[in-house]
Amino acid sequence: MLRGVLGKTFRLVGYTIQYGCIAHCAFEYVGGVLVCSGPSMEPTIQNSDIVFAENLSRHFYGIQRGDIVVAKSPSDPKSNICKRVIGLEGDKILTSSPAGFFKSHSYVPKGHVWLEGDNLQNSTDSRYYGPVPYGLIRGRIFLKIWPLNDFGFLRDSPNGHRFSDELGK
Repeated sequence: MLRGVLGKTFRLVGYTIQYGCIAHCAFEYVGGVLVCSGPSMEPTIQNSDIVFAENLSRHFYGIQRGDIVVAKSPSDPKSNICKRVIGLEGDKILTSSPAGFFKSHSYVPKGHVWLEGDNLQNSTDSRYYGPVPYGLIRGRIFLKIWPLNDFGFLRDSPNGHRFSDELGK
């Protein structure tokens, strides 16, 4: 009897570990569902919107200008940020100060991206902490799931962000 109980217990533990590993790999390498918080991506993504992020693009260097990405915050590694890719390595970016008082050009170094929120007046982004290392990107958000009336694919910038291919390199 004890042998049967131990056998069932070990099988259950084995299946739990197996399925846990599969779930971890799926969420780490394929993608997952996220809840976004904060006003920095308004009106594209509102506070508490639920989105789907895929993680394959970052592994294959498939991130492009205009994509919305989830990345580890350069200023707080315990938190994630949700921002739009404005420039890729080698691009020249026309930046304005967060308050909008002055403009300057910045270059995105090799292995980095330039990230900004769609809500420029209320976003802590590359204008504050500079270019973000590509390795901090966790995934690309491409689908809004909730609220249902906004369900659909995400791509275009609503506030007319000028991407570096429009500005010239």
